[in-house]
Amino acid sequence: MNRENFDRRMLGIMEKAAGKRLLLHSCCAPCSSYCLEQLAPVFRVTVFYFNPNLDCAEEYEKRKAEEVRFLRETWLADLLDCDYLPELFEEVVRGYEGEPEGGARCPRCFELRLRRTAEEAMARGYDFFGTTLTVSPLKDAEKINEIGFALERELGVSYLPSDFKKRGGYLRSIELSREHHLYRQNYCGCIYSKR
Repeated sequence: MNRENFDRRMLGIMEKAAGKRLLLHSCCAPCSSYCLEQLAPVFRVTVFYFNPNLDCAEEYEKRKAEEVRFLRETWLADLLDCDYLPELFEEVVRGYEGEPEGGARCPRCFELRLRRTAEEAMARGYDFFGTTLTVSPLKDAEKINEIGFALERELGVSYLPSDFKKRGGYLRSIELSREHHLYRQNYCGCIYSKR
């Protein structure tokens, strides 16, 4: 089976997107670091920090503080912050708590966060919405992009496909995390991945 090259598709869109506005969902500063390095020279990026999946308010605030610090140090993007709403995550994964990491629970979480990003992008007049989630080698870029395109069709706001782990993206995110002394967590964020 020939898998689509979402990185190539993203680069093609970027060739014609100079100055367009992008609302980029970010799970954390380490993941956003490389993504912003790639996107900020082309788009006017706003990082959308919406992560109700995080296992506790302390972790949410710690990751958010690192995102804020990174953006202040680099000036690569603005920030659009959200409240911590774990009940939204609990609702969408109810019945899937026993799934393994990477199983049927994860796409439900991806869809929750991407849907909110797309809705905000549409409401605020952004040209595109996207996510940093594809930089992780543990995240299924095919599934994430499938969800993004479904939301594009449903809501009418353009989705920016990606596979940020391509071209050494994940390794570069580690380098940037070291350079900026970013807190780099060792689990996705939800209580189930922590276990």
